Amino acid sequence: MTEAVLLDTSAVIALPRPDELALDAPAAISSITLAELAAGVHGAARPRDRASRLVRLQRVEARMICLPFTPEAARMYGQLYAMVLDGGRQPRGRRMDLLIASVAAIHRIPLVTRNGPDFTDLAPLVKVIALPAQSATD
Repeated sequence: MTEAVLLDTSAVIALPRPDELALDAPAAISSITLAELAAGVHGAARPRDRASRLVRLQRVEARMICLPFTPEAARMYGQLYAMVLDGGRQPRGRRMDLLIASVAAIHRIPLVTRNGPDFTDLAPLVKVIALPAQSATD
């Protein structure tokens, strides 16, 4: 079996159809990503957007394993937070990303993201697979 990967929120949102996911590895999300997607459903201004986001959320939940944010992940988050500080960067705007990365780190699985630069300074605890950033027209 191929090594599993953890998709962050940016990677999940970029999927054309989560129920037709074609990766070379089993895909998982964290409970933090699930929370961000759920917030996106309720934050949509138009009913049509809300419905579309709800369908996406349901497809993601049906297709992917959801790894919980645990006390072990909370402790790892502290380490990752310190690594960002040690790298001379501010973790404040990266908190959700670091929470997700901490789940990948404790499970020792790669993190797939469209926001590769947000995860700078986390090696060797987090292996990041950076997808191409989306263009403004995507």
